[in-house]
Amino acid sequence: MTNPKIALEWAGPGLREVCEAVGIPPVLTCGSCVDNSRLLVACSEIVREGGLGDDISQLPAAGACLESITEKAIAIGQYFVASGMMVIFSNEMLPIHGSQNVSDYLLNGIEKDLGGKWVLEADPVKAAEILLAQIESKRDALGINKKSERKLYDMADRRALIV
Repeated sequence: MTNPKIALEWAGPGLREVCEAVGIPPVLTCGSCVDNSRLLVACSEIVREGGLGDDISQLPAAGACLESITEKAIAIGQYFVASGMMVIFSNEMLPIHGSQNVSDYLLNGIEKDLGGKWVLEADPVKAAEILLAQIESKRDALGINKKSERKLYDMADRRALIV
C-alpha cells in the first residue's frame, strides 16, 4: 500500500484521484521522529487549507505502532494521540508504569479531552480491521463516503472560489 504504482488499484476512486494528483501512495509509512512530525504537519495543513474537518481528530487518518522497539515509539504515538489521532499499538498493554490514574487516563480518558486515543491489539488482522473501521467512521462523519461527482480544482478554479 506504500507503492503508488501498485497500491492505487486498491484505493477507492476519490483517494486514487488525490493520490495520483499529488503523487503519493494511499498509505504513508515512516520511521523517525522527523517523519512522524511531518505527517502531523500534513494533517494540520489538510484541516487548515483543505477544509476537511475543523480538527485533526476529525480526519480519516490513524497511526499504527505495529513493532515497538524502543520507548521512543510510545512517545511518538503519544504525540499522535495528543494531536487527536487514534493510534493502534500491537501489544496487550502499553509499557507505561507508575500511577494507575495516568495509565487509566492515557488508555481511557484522553480521547474525551484531545480527540485521540490508544487502541491495544496484538493480532495484526484485527488491528487492520480496527484501523479501517476508524477511517470509515471518520469519513462517514465528514460526509465524504457518499457517492458524488468529484472535481479536481486547478489554480484558476481555486481562485474563483468564494471563501
